[in-house]
Amino acid sequence: MLELLLTFVVFFNPFYQGNEILLPKPEKFGKVSIEETLSKRRTIRNYSKEPIQLKELGQLLWAAQGITSDEGFRTAPSAGALYPLEIFIVTGNVEELEDGIYRYNPSKHSIIKISSGDKRKQLADAALGQEQIQTAAVNIIITAVLKRTTWKYGERGKRYVHIEVGHAAQNVMLQAEALGIGVCPVGAFQDEKVKKLLSLNEEEPLYILTVGKK
Repeated sequence: MLELLLTFVVFFNPFYQGNEILLPKPEKFGKVSIEETLSKRRTIRNYSKEPIQLKELGQLLWAAQGITSDEGFRTAPSAGALYPLEIFIVTGNVEELEDGIYRYNPSKHSIIKISSGDKRKQLADAALGQEQIQTAAVNIIITAVLKRTTWKYGERGKRYVHIEVGHAAQNVMLQAEALGIGVCPVGAFQDEKVKKLLSLNEEEPLYILTVGKK
């Protein structure tokens, strides 16, 4: 029955285009002030079994790296507007979305499937067994192609990339709070295992954000 339902979603959902899924248009106005989100933001490691909605996932990804101008500028500042960050997600409990690994495409506000199946346990194993990774509805992994920045700024560019990933992660955490969603930032993981799981080439994994309903 579940397989039949997923088949229906994939072939009859207007957001699906092959392995690429167009996400619902992000909201630009919310009901919660930035001051309130700052005062309420806390690290949340325990999540309910309620799924994340596709629109909510799209809003979080937009907050991380969404395009906000005709010139291509994004939600998070980037040294030289070089945008070295790439966003991946490992899903396990998102409405109308097959479990799997996806890459966010900011230019189309879409996600592209890399592989199918619930890979949360493998990601948790790569992150020293942290349980909240396995129970999260979705894990957002922020990676970077360092040479996009270092070609211009040299070794100093690495620092700029690390600053930028902080901007993007904080955007996600504040957006999540505004949506009533819990987030836990994770920096302890084995890089090579994460790279293998996500089939990364030039990208270096820098940050994991576990996401789920409170």
